[in-house]
Amino acid sequence: MTIADIRATTVAVPLEAPLRHAAGAHWGRFIRTVVEVVGDDGLSGWGELGGGGESAEAAIKGLLPYLKGHDPLQLEQLRWKIMNPTGSLYNNRLQLHAAIEMACLDLAGKRLGVRACDLLGGAIREKIPFAAYLFYRYEQDGRGGETTPDDMAAHALDLKAKHGFKTHKLKGGHFAPDHDIAVMEALGDALPGDRLRLDPNAAWSVEESIRVGRAIEHLNNDYFEDPTWGLEGMARVRDRQPIPTATNMVVVNFEQLAVSIRHRMVDVVLLDTTFWGGLRQALKAGHVLETFQHSAAVHSSGELGIQLASMLHLGACLPNLNFAADAHYHHLTGDILKGGKLPYVDGAIALPKGPGLGVEVDRDKIAEYAEHYARVGGYMYDRDPGRPDWYAIWPEQNWADPAKKRV
Repeated sequence: MTIADIRATTVAVPLEAPLRHAAGAHWGRFIRTVVEVVGDDGLSGWGELGGGGESAEAAIKGLLPYLKGHDPLQLEQLRWKIMNPTGSLYNNRLQLHAAIEMACLDLAGKRLGVRACDLLGGAIREKIPFAAYLFYRYEQDGRGGETTPDDMAAHALDLKAKHGFKTHKLKGGHFAPDHDIAVMEALGDALPGDRLRLDPNAAWSVEESIRVGRAIEHLNNDYFEDPTWGLEGMARVRDRQPIPTATNMVVVNFEQLAVSIRHRMVDVVLLDTTFWGGLRQALKAGHVLETFQHSAAVHSSGELGIQLASMLHLGACLPNLNFAADAHYHHLTGDILKGGKLPYVDGAIALPKGPGLGVEVDRDKIAEYAEHYARVGGYMYDRDPGRPDWYAIWPEQNWADPAKKRV
């Protein structure tokens, strides 16, 4: 079994409503590049990475000369062939490798009749709990428009009723910090006994972060995620307010992980199967965290069903997964999988039972969403369609207006 071909297709999958965040917005859709690795026996494995367009597709297809004839089971060789440190100085292939490794695990698992997680050591849990990911949203086609504390509490209760979530994460940093504090208070009142998280995507200064952490310390907090930027800033916030800190932004490689652990800079690291360069790299980081008695969590980067499956396999393997995983998944109106979106049951998603990643890709849906991408194109992730002259700085001081609910 060797690699015969690599294909890439950009898709745009609609969201229920545009998602507002500290650095801009998701403009009503997610743009993803779907990667297909075809074996010499005609069998396909599937991967996924964020973003898309001609440049992303060309970057993936450009790796075929490196990998044609490669055995997809030789995953360590794959890592060095694609993202050796010297080559990465000129061409950072981390996320390209992540998507191709995902597809190779899928392909090899299908060929051998075993799950991806079993190629990585096996599963210790068969379902993964998830948090409701709460965004302030622009209104679109009668959906969204949540900005006030009452709006967000009602939105959280609706998602809990639909999907059974017991943990709720607010994507803050879009409005002024005191607005996020008020929303967290409303969530605490509306969801007694449930766990809460606040993630302003590093929009605040160290001093503002400390003030907010102290203001919400009485709530049922899991952790305080990326309130400020940088390891030094995060260390100061950790030392001066009582909530455990977490990051997916400033610990995304092994050097940063070593520094963070050695100097006790962050409590919890959220592991992403694309940001870290692949499922195996994220799992390896999880084992390092386990060694030093740090908790791990699973990060979401705007996934469709293929990457979600990789997140499930990662979560299944991590012994120190002590928190519910993140997922944007419930904001999607559809998916590229046969049978549609994977279901939440009591706030969790079951680990797929089939070989490889365990999900079956629907080629008709890929074609449909590729056509949608051709119609609507991409969008500027770090710009806000409701504030065309705005751009993010750090620390942020130019906050959005909660009264503006439409673009």
